[in-house]
Amino acid sequence: MKKIILSISIATMILSIACNQTRKNEKMKSTEASEDTHDHSEHDHNTTKTDDHIIEASTIKNPATSEIIDSYLQIKNALVTDNKDDAAKGATALLAAFSNFDMTQLTDSQHKEYMEILETAKEHAEHIIKSPIEHQREHFEALSIDINDLISLVGTDRTLYQDFCPMANGGKGAIWLSEIKDIENPFFGKKMLKCGNMQKQIN
Repeated sequence: MKKIILSISIATMILSIACNQTRKNEKMKSTEASEDTHDHSEHDHNTTKTDDHIIEASTIKNPATSEIIDSYLQIKNALVTDNKDDAAKGATALLAAFSNFDMTQLTDSQHKEYMEILETAKEHAEHIIKSPIEHQREHFEALSIDINDLISLVGTDRTLYQDFCPMANGGKGAIWLSEIKDIENPFFGKKMLKCGNMQKQIN
């Protein structure tokens, strides 16, 4: 039993050290890319994109996305606390929020982009509703890209922070959005709560 506990402690320590080293490296990288080069046709929303794929978020103050963002944050906060059931509730709320979104405000080009985001975000939300927590986290990685793209497309009136975890997505790294400046990692929860760094503030 002592050997098992010792092995777990060593493994956790190694992960934490790796996270801290990778975090320092990530701070040296630029995370912003031009909106002009953003092309959803080449996106694979079934695979989480790393920070070099993230487009610059819109600075438009738009309250229309608030319900969607609130539901997304509900999922995020549930995963931070390792709460599978609350994550599923947040995903259910997210599906309702997308249904309530007023698409009449969108231009023709925005509408096409929005429908692509909607399709993949709904798929990830549906998986989060019915999956065990590790699978929820995998879909949350990709969902975070969808929500970030939605904000880039339409805007938000919320102050958000784009955070990055270098250990997520099999060590390739993944972003998430948060309403607080402090790092609270939804990809590992209590196991590595502070792993990651803030890349930028949105609005």
